Amino acid sequence: MNDQSRSEAYAAAGVDITAGYRAVELMKKHIRRTAVPGSEPDVGGFGGLFAPDLSGMREPVLVSGTDGVGTKLKIAFLLDRHDTVGIDCVAMCVNDIICCGARPLFFLDYIACGKNIPERIEQIVKGVCEGCVQAGCALIGGETAEHPGMMPEDEYDLAGFSVGIVDKARIVDSRAMKPGDAVLALPSSGVHSNGFSLVRKVFDVEHADLTSPAEALGGRSLGDALLEPTRIYVKPVLALLEQVRVSGISHITGGGFYENIPRSIPDGLGAEIVRSQIRVPPIFGLIAEKGGISERDMFNTYNMGVGMSLVVPAEEAEKALEILQAHGEEAYEIGRITESEEKIRII
Repeated sequence: MNDQSRSEAYAAAGVDITAGYRAVELMKKHIRRTAVPGSEPDVGGFGGLFAPDLSGMREPVLVSGTDGVGTKLKIAFLLDRHDTVGIDCVAMCVNDIICCGARPLFFLDYIACGKNIPERIEQIVKGVCEGCVQAGCALIGGETAEHPGMMPEDEYDLAGFSVGIVDKARIVDSRAMKPGDAVLALPSSGVHSNGFSLVRKVFDVEHADLTSPAEALGGRSLGDALLEPTRIYVKPVLALLEQVRVSGISHITGGGFYENIPRSIPDGLGAEIVRSQIRVPPIFGLIAEKGGISERDMFNTYNMGVGMSLVVPAEEAEKALEILQAHGEEAYEIGRITESEEKIRII
């Protein structure tokens, strides 16, 4: 910690640089948890360092992803709980990277805040570090920027960036997809990190009871259900890719089924999804009921209980499910690939 660096003039303008130093000191113990082979143990320099292990790879390809948490942060502000949104931030990046078959290597975060409160920044980064641990990647750097006058003192925005690696020959290739292939679902933990502008409108969250047990949610509070962090699917999917030929992976984010599943399907084929097989968590029924939202719009906005879909050969579907279940995923089949000009059909 730099005890000599302090600007009274800058502090008078609303930026306390010593709070930034204090926040870094508080977060270091969490960052150490994310160390993986190739990562450097210390943070605080001008660049994050990482030495990738390229052994066994013929044509290494880097895969990058960036995203933020979005207006889900409003729920964290209202509940004054900041230790889970970092998981969402990591998840939104690494779950995209794994769709190519890439293993995430490292992560960097960016926090913009109205006022740097070190203890709150620590909680945010604690969540980021937990997400990195779940994804098996290292947090090698980041930035906390104080924006007085641009943001309220008790608010912040959180975004991140991740880089992964895959051997070119092992990139998930949709050209191998064929009619009859099985579409598998990996369950979500709830709303994840998309569609919260609509969620906030439906529940009028600034005036809603977010803390009392709700019968419609099985006794959970609305706040708990909405703040539940996004699931990270990296480790089970990597395990699956070692043993089964996967020809398509979709991270179900904003745009729901109708936007995301087609992204992994080549022209001339379509996914036929069986609605009755989808295990929809109670929070989605509550959103639809309170907001008067059609089922079509729900499936075009939310993940509806499916955080990720995968396409595997029909003859390997049972094996794929066993592998995923052995790695903690209650995976199940939701449809098949058909010859079609319509990329997705929910029947």
